[in-house]
Amino acid sequence: MGERSRLRAPTFADVLDAKRRIAPYLPATALRRYAALDELLDAEVFVKHENHQPTGAFKVRGGVNLVSRLSPEEQRAGLVTASTGNHGQSIAYAAGLFGIVARICVPADANPVKVASMRGLGAELIVHGHDFDDARVHAEEVAREHGYRYVHSGDEPHLIAGVATETLEILEEQPDVDAILVPIGGGSGAAGACIAAKAVDATIAVIGVQSESAPAAYRSWREGRLVDDLMGTVAEGLATRTAFELPQQILRESLDDFVLVSDEQILDAQATLIETTRNLVEAAGAAALAGALRLRERLAGKRVALIVSGGNASPQQLADVLARRNG
Repeated sequence: MGERSRLRAPTFADVLDAKRRIAPYLPATALRRYAALDELLDAEVFVKHENHQPTGAFKVRGGVNLVSRLSPEEQRAGLVTASTGNHGQSIAYAAGLFGIVARICVPADANPVKVASMRGLGAELIVHGHDFDDARVHAEEVAREHGYRYVHSGDEPHLIAGVATETLEILEEQPDVDAILVPIGGGSGAAGACIAAKAVDATIAVIGVQSESAPAAYRSWREGRLVDDLMGTVAEGLATRTAFELPQQILRESLDDFVLVSDEQILDAQATLIETTRNLVEAAGAAALAGALRLRERLAGKRVALIVSGGNASPQQLADVLARRNG
């Protein structure tokens, strides 16, 4: 696959095709209302439970869509990618469905729950570096050296089209939502939300939420160019220190707003979601609620969808966030 085709932005037709490809493997996830969240935000709040996916996170949609399209040559060579967990799990899960070898480069301090899941799904793990971007650079080197199909976690149209199906499912159930809030790390989820939502109804506001402790995507969107920044967030699903071209291209064209929240606000939102929904929610998965609370006055009285992007919290992370709540 050449670089030109790799960076082509997916269309709504691509999202519809991704839905068809994904359907045999991934049923639609729940979209639920919780009275406590309605009261908290003074709005009609719909929670999209991507934490119910078989890998515990939304990215599996993109993994299945991409792997289902590999050429015979790519299938024989196998895949290599880099991940702090959720993207790697999605590629490992999808590769297992189609009998393809997946190699995942992970940083040394990756979430142990996610590492164990990737290993359990049959992936070959390569531990390298201190953070996601160290692992990503190494994965690119491994791909060049061995001829594996490299899967970038952001600059892959098939991943974006796949994850866009979560927004399509929201709008199939609730076509009159006013706003959709999406956590942003690399930006594939928000880019997919923009493609799906704007095709259905251009007036739907798509709002991205990122940690102020890892704001590379936010700054890139604001400045109209790719920038690197610090990467100190506790939410590993949001922990990137560089932005990616393809998601940024889509976000610059279609994202309505982008807000930063503190890690403390994310952790408070995580505890709130766990208590309110009785679901396991990871820190990154709570960013949408943290953003909605930041924009509470603006969202009051509206119909708001929050994408809970994942639920892969380790036992220690879960203990820590609940201890903060009760401290």
